[in-house]
Amino acid sequence: MQTTIAQKAQFRGVGLHSGAAVRLAILPAPADHGIVFVRTDLDRARIPARWDHVTPSQLCTLLDNGQGATVSTVEHVMAALSGTGINNAVVEVNGPEVPILDGSSAPFVQGILEAGLRQQHVPLRAIRVLREVEVQQGEAFARLSPADHLEIHFDIDFVDAAIGHQEKRLDMANGSFVHELMDSRTFCRQADVVQMQKNGLALGGTYLNAVVVDGDKVLSPGGLRHRDEAVRHKMLDAVGDLALAGAPLLARYTGHRAGHAMTNKLLRALFAQPDAWEWVTLTPAMESRQPGAGVIASAARLASRNRQLAVA
Repeated sequence: MQTTIAQKAQFRGVGLHSGAAVRLAILPAPADHGIVFVRTDLDRARIPARWDHVTPSQLCTLLDNGQGATVSTVEHVMAALSGTGINNAVVEVNGPEVPILDGSSAPFVQGILEAGLRQQHVPLRAIRVLREVEVQQGEAFARLSPADHLEIHFDIDFVDAAIGHQEKRLDMANGSFVHELMDSRTFCRQADVVQMQKNGLALGGTYLNAVVVDGDKVLSPGGLRHRDEAVRHKMLDAVGDLALAGAPLLARYTGHRAGHAMTNKLLRALFAQPDAWEWVTLTPAMESRQPGAGVIASAARLASRNRQLAVA
């Protein structure tokens, strides 16, 4: 069944690249609505959260409605929506960039679960990948292969010893996003921070909303949340960028040194080949393997327990 958020969830923060203060709210939406961003500062201009509305941008995913309204750095909130199994929502934002919060998806997930989830009793359709599709750029590549549910395999390789080579595989069923990925923060090299800020980027970045490394040193207070936090964050980004397919994917995603632009290029390659994918209506068994399935059950139990405590 399709799912939406039960009530409004609100967030405040700054844009990672703009440094501007921004407010964001996630609101319920009807079945078959999908995820749509609304710029409240631009006469409520609507921007669909879809692969064909992604426009080239540095270091983040930027959506454009083709009529002058854009919203950037959408990947972390999109990952949170996908990872909690939300198919329909309005995401209101009062500026051109989503707040970075702590650099991960965890604050968005926590806000969503506190607001609650509501099943809509309308069948959920998914996109099943039928044959392998791959895109390459130099040594980097991204690939989608047939699978019964979403799986992700990612590896990265950085010269900085604090990151180095990292590789991870995850079956995204059973709430893996919430348990394994949601709290992993965006990361960068100290030398890149200096260069980005010279170019007018990362103006809202701090050691508290990103993992900053310099050689073998982690400069952010408290160090890493996970030994392999960097590759986990790349997987988090992939979950968010793949959510722009417009429906859940039944596929295995493999990324080697891949990023936002390459994942979008991969979706474009997939949908350009009609024989490479098909629509399917999920059975209950298939729904139970979706990324948010276990999260929905946990949230429902938590809500029920809170209601019981309130009555007591």
